[in-house]
Amino acid sequence: MPRTAGERRDLDREFSPSSLVDDLGAHFDRYAADSARARATLTVHRDLSCGPLPEQTLDYFPAADAGAPLLVFVHGGYWQELSKSEAAFAARDFVAAGIAFAALGYGLAPAHSMRQITAAAGESLRRVCTGLGELPGAPGAVHLAGHSAGAHLVASALLDSGGWERVGTTASAAVSSATLISGVYDLELLRHTYVNDALGMDAGEARECSPMRRLPGAGGLLPETGGPLPGAEPGGLDLPPLVVARGENETSEFARQQREFVRRARLGGAEVTDLVVRGRHHFDLPFDLGVTASELGAVVRRVICSRGPVRGGSGWGGGQSGSGGRGGAGTLES
Repeated sequence: MPRTAGERRDLDREFSPSSLVDDLGAHFDRYAADSARARATLTVHRDLSCGPLPEQTLDYFPAADAGAPLLVFVHGGYWQELSKSEAAFAARDFVAAGIAFAALGYGLAPAHSMRQITAAAGESLRRVCTGLGELPGAPGAVHLAGHSAGAHLVASALLDSGGWERVGTTASAAVSSATLISGVYDLELLRHTYVNDALGMDAGEARECSPMRRLPGAGGLLPETGGPLPGAEPGGLDLPPLVVARGENETSEFARQQREFVRRARLGGAEVTDLVVRGRHHFDLPFDLGVTASELGAVVRRVICSRGPVRGGSGWGGGQSGSGGRGGAGTLES
């Protein structure tokens, strides 16, 4: 925990990925522009409800063939900015490859607490995973991906064993793979930074909402207390294959969090691909998600194809336009 103003500034900088980027606005503009292009050129079913809150919606871009895989993407923005409207930038690449795509929305701080955001996002993802037959084209398998805060939310949902029990399944049975990009997995240090001004987390909430704390440490003990970690015995994790990725040009704290998350997940028996992409940073790496010519996109494609056939695609990463039709809003029931 920071003891001086200088230590606080250092910690703020470690949790500020924009401190290493000169053109942050240009990347945000591209998220929005590429997402708008996808909505204009592909068939899209907007604002499908996947929970009781008005923010629990998704924009769904079906693939040409019924039974295609589905990639659900959860956006970043430190749980307090951006939306699904800026999260469909990879839709054209995936649909061109014969894979359906969905951009998930969720409530933001300060209107929602971290507990509420994490719980609602998890509920939405479980509802999508258990309601594939209700989506147009009835996708045959679901793959999750999240960036930054979205990676935290995907990891939290996967590790919520009680949530999966409530819907009668497990994470590994319901999810074919998950890709976590530039995530924050332990919130304790973050709550001492500028990011927490909007979130308002105390120590208990930060601990409860940290997916890292649900993973085994050395010997299955919490390093912070030496006490047992409930539900996280070594070798006992129930997770699909994971791709955990970050850009080479990220702060040392983002690098440390990825290393520790990967170490603990593997200790729990998870199959993890650990990826550090040269020449990329926190904000441009997500653009590679659906581009097979990129390091990240090639890994994601390999993992998706290894979990089942992908049919009907005209290519991968080609940015092909769809029919341009637009579906209406609806509801996804669990």
